[in-house]
Amino acid sequence: MRKFEKISFEQFSKDISNDKELYLGYEMPIRATKYAAGYDFYAIEGFEIKPGEIKKIPTGIKASMEDDDVLLLIERSSMGFKYNVRLTNQVGVIDADYYNNQDNEGHMWISLQNEGKENYVVNKGEVFCQGLFIKYLKIDNEANDFVDRTSNY
Repeated sequence: MRKFEKISFEQFSKDISNDKELYLGYEMPIRATKYAAGYDFYAIEGFEIKPGEIKKIPTGIKASMEDDDVLLLIERSSMGFKYNVRLTNQVGVIDADYYNNQDNEGHMWISLQNEGKENYVVNKGEVFCQGLFIKYLKIDNEANDFVDRTSNY
């Protein structure tokens, strides 16, 4: 089943804050329009990225998906065009077995870099990235001796 969930309050406390009100108040990713491909991720707290700075931002979200799905995390188009802000890894690739891993429950983080000339400001509750679920293909003669994911590597 493809879905988004909040990480547990215990994980939230480790990664973000011990503020229960903050935990209960942040929004789940949604598609903003009928034909939108991406699910918008909202900032749990406001943040600012200075020119040349890189900032790692918690989403407070984990994603469950089908075995042959991948979740791609990408910046909003306007971030690159208007502000020259982008993901440091260009595209985040979240595999199905990242969900509920023993290290961090599958908590997804976004790393943004400001390559512009002005501070980039995102207020609490504003969209700062988007996620797209995609089906992927496997080769026919693939070996079946895989190991189970045990960490968030």
